[in-house]
Amino acid sequence: DYVVVKMIPDNRLPPRHLHSVHTGKTFAVIKWESPYDSPDQDMLYAVAVKDLVRKTDKIYKVKSRNSTVEYTIKKLEPGGKYHVIVQLGNMSKESSMKINTVPLSAPDALKIITENDHILLFWKSLALKESNFNESRGYEIHMFDSLMNITAYLGNTTENFFKVSNLKIGHNYSFTVQARCLYGGQMCGEPATLLYDELGTGEDASATKSGRPTDVAAIVVPVLFLLLVALGIGFVLLYMRHRRLQNSFTAFANSHYSSRLGSAIFSSGDDLGDEDDEAPMITGFSDDVPMVIA
Repeated sequence: DYVVVKMIPDNRLPPRHLHSVHTGKTFAVIKWESPYDSPDQDMLYAVAVKDLVRKTDKIYKVKSRNSTVEYTIKKLEPGGKYHVIVQLGNMSKESSMKINTVPLSAPDALKIITENDHILLFWKSLALKESNFNESRGYEIHMFDSLMNITAYLGNTTENFFKVSNLKIGHNYSFTVQARCLYGGQMCGEPATLLYDELGTGEDASATKSGRPTDVAAIVVPVLFLLLVALGIGFVLLYMRHRRLQNSFTAFANSHYSSRLGSAIFSSGDDLGDEDDEAPMITGFSDDVPMVIA
């Protein structure tokens, strides 16, 4: 024997398995399940989003009959912190979670240029790749002294460069540039970091060397190209020298070739010297001496 029992739905139960599916800079996709399986009617949910940085609240209404509900929370801020609460519209028990949105990315191409008594930090505008960034927000710059183990806040700027002075001799520094933090330093961009360790130990800071190039390829590629060109020129010169020596030897051999013997005849230096010593020197001919031709 058996009996079929149908449970009465309890609308006081909280939504189940609330979690985040995907989080971006300005949105978050959340997902949850209904308080009980297979709802037979539309269920109204209240999604409350509390901004933990700005201390503001927003409530959204979601209606669905599905057992699994997916919802996208929009108009969030990069690097923000939020507390999300989901419950039925009758203010039943709630399910909650915390969400941190993705911060703004770091500025690109951070470089150092050395001047007489200071250095200049340069970087690309963050607005080139971040549509959510406004130049009026600006950037903030920090410096870490590894010798003193101290991090200092240097200031902020709305430009794409920053001047740093009063660097100490023999100290290594790390500079970071990021989108300026908002609301008590809780909403910041990702930092771009650059190490500066070119200060000498026995010279004045005004005589510092240029900063370390950040683009290694810009140096390696031209050097390799010049090496290849020099190597090619060397091969050409060796080939021309070889051809010139070969032509000289051929001309010398042809000038000593004997058609009667069918080969080239070369005399040693000793033989030539002996013949010159034994042969009488011919000084000339007199007009009154008859010439006899045999």
